[in-house]
Amino acid sequence: MLGKLFSSKDKVSLPWKNLEDLSQLEEVDNSSKERPVLLFKHSTRCSISAMALGRFERSYDENASFEPYYLDLISHRDISNEVASRYGVRHESPQAILIRNGKAVFDTSHMGICYDELNTESKKL
Repeated sequence: MLGKLFSSKDKVSLPWKNLEDLSQLEEVDNSSKERPVLLFKHSTRCSISAMALGRFERSYDENASFEPYYLDLISHRDISNEVASRYGVRHESPQAILIRNGKAVFDTSHMGICYDELNTESKKL
């Protein structure tokens, strides 16, 4: 009951694609040629990361202009390291990175992660 007081809309289930293998970064690069891809790097041990993820998920709209990928960087540190190297971004957690045509075109972290801003940025691409 109290949840309804604080929620302006029903929660939408995100169509996350879990990044669990380094080879999936090729899929990310290929997909990003058709539509922007969002990489959401999440630390399952960090309360700030949990807050950022929860806030992002509550704001998510099923008409997002990007394809969302989720990376549990505690379980897949090798992929997180490759993301930093491949896309030329400094590792942060939590972190949201927009990929277009195989290149990082926008990234933000911590409480700077905002669904509306990410969606607006991806529409420009």
